[in-house]
Amino acid sequence: MATVPLLRDDQLSPEAAEVFAEIRALRGSDYVNDFWRAMAHDPAGMRALWDRLRVVMGPGTLDPLVKEMIYVAVSTANGCGYCIHSHTAAAKAKGMTAEQHAELLAVIGMAMQTNGLVQGLGVEVDELFKA
Repeated sequence: MATVPLLRDDQLSPEAAEVFAEIRALRGSDYVNDFWRAMAHDPAGMRALWDRLRVVMGPGTLDPLVKEMIYVAVSTANGCGYCIHSHTAAAKAKGMTAEQHAELLAVIGMAMQTNGLVQGLGVEVDELFKA
């Protein structure tokens, strides 16, 4: 359950309504997800977050599907169920197959296991690996 009411379109400030319009235009959909409806309580913060998100998740040297898969992995590590679901849906919309999803989950699980073991064992970074 959200800690703030999810704002309807008729409850938005002009600034938040402008961000909603940009979200709709970029996504080619009338749907604005609940995360943004919660963020609309802080229009300035929402604007800053939306602008940064468009840059980070926009065109770059990484493939858009890879970016979504990284987002799923980090969201899993952080325990964000909302983000796991929304970015899995976005990855599927960008072409992630069931086989890729299974492989992604296997990599996430493997990384979580080895990260835990390294932390528990207190293994220092090999000199060869240091940047």
